[in-house]
Amino acid sequence: MRRFERTFAVTTEMRVLDVGGTAMNWEYLSVRPRLVILNEQRERPDASGVMWVAGDGCSLPFGDGAFDIVFSNSVIEHVGGLERQRQFAREIARVGRAYWVQTPNRWFPVEPHLLTPFLHWLPARLQAAVARRFTVWEWITLPSPDRREFYIEHFLRDIRLLGPAQMKALFPRARLIRERFPGIAKSLIAVG
Repeated sequence: MRRFERTFAVTTEMRVLDVGGTAMNWEYLSVRPRLVILNEQRERPDASGVMWVAGDGCSLPFGDGAFDIVFSNSVIEHVGGLERQRQFAREIARVGRAYWVQTPNRWFPVEPHLLTPFLHWLPARLQAAVARRFTVWEWITLPSPDRREFYIEHFLRDIRLLGPAQMKALFPRARLIRERFPGIAKSLIAVG
């Protein structure tokens, strides 16, 4: 968040749309922009000074160039297949005069959702077999059986991790930042 703030010299007057986020991320900035958070959730979380909009990041209910910056952190990999990711990228570029879109790097060895090394590199059938038997995520969080089932099915059905080439194809005019841990690009940020 500090890098985002420095990159765009964020001020209190800037109009920022956070697609798929929460108010918590914005506590890390030294200044709070005029913030709109769009998410699928129907409840309005309690956060003063934040406008909440329920919606779909692939079909944003805002006009062209409505925001100074559109921000999205670890959402694009959750929207579904390639066509949905293309729609998501087009919508972000359409409603923002600038954007910051972060996603986990497909080529980082630890799958970031189920926290299981190399799982995302396996063929789909093996991913399903392994994920349904064991994940580091469930070992750490001890989810209820229904939560476990929901999240593993979401991972298998909806999550499509992206590498640098896919991010560049989705955001051809963007500069690609590689966020590293320890020396390996763990996430990718398209800045346009």
